[in-house]
Amino acid sequence: MATISVALARTVSSSLHSFSSSSTKHPTMSQKPSQIQFNSSSSSVIESKPGVQQIKNAALGLLAVLAVSSASPVIAANQRLPPLSTDPDRCQRAFVGNTIGQANGVYDTPIDLRFCDFTNEKVNLKGKSLTAALMSGAKFDGADMTEVVMSKAYAVGASFIGTDFTNAVIDRVNFGKANLKGAIFKNTVLSGSTFEGAELEDVVFEDTIVGYIDLQKLCVNTTINPDGRAELGCR
Repeated sequence: MATISVALARTVSSSLHSFSSSSTKHPTMSQKPSQIQFNSSSSSVIESKPGVQQIKNAALGLLAVLAVSSASPVIAANQRLPPLSTDPDRCQRAFVGNTIGQANGVYDTPIDLRFCDFTNEKVNLKGKSLTAALMSGAKFDGADMTEVVMSKAYAVGASFIGTDFTNAVIDRVNFGKANLKGAIFKNTVLSGSTFEGAELEDVVFEDTIVGYIDLQKLCVNTTINPDGRAELGCR
C-alpha cells in the first residue's frame, strides 16, 4: 500500500500549477485503495497568506491522481479468480465475444473460458472480442484467432500451440506459464502483455508491434529461438 506525504512550505512559490487527471482505468478485479497522507504541519503559517486554499486544493488533486494511477489494470498474481461459471454454454460465449469496451476491459457479459477446448477451431474465433476473458487451463491449439481483440485477458497456463494471432490486438494479456510453441504473432499488437514462464519456442514474431519496455521483458524469455529473437530485435 503506497503512502504519499506532501508537506506545505511556509512560503508560497511564484506560480501555481494546476493538475488534471487522465481518464480513470477500471481494473478487472477490485484493488485495495492506496493510503494518502497529507501533512500540513505548517498550515497555521500558510493559511494567513492569500491563495493558500488553491494551493492546498491543487496538492490534494495531485495526490488523488497518483492514488488512482497506482491501481493495476490487470489481475494480479496474488488475487483470487472468480468461481468457475456454472453456465453450461459458457464455452460457446467465445463464439459471440463481447460487444463493448474492447480497449478498457469493460464487458457486457463475462467470458469464462477456463478449461474449454477450442483445439483446431478454424472459424468461430476469428475477429472476436475476448475482453477480460478468463482463459486459464483452456486449449486453443491450432485455432485461427486472427484479428481477435484480447484486452486484459487472463491466459495463465493456457495452451496456444500453433495458434494463429495474425493481425490481432493482444493488449495487457497475462500469458504466464502458457504454452505458445509455434504460435504466430504476425503483424500483431503486443502491448503490455506478459509472458513470464511461457513456452515461446518456434513462435513467429514477424512484424510484431511491441513497445520498447515490453520488448525488453519479452526478450528475457530463453525459450525464444534465434529466428524469433532476430524478428523481435532482441539484443
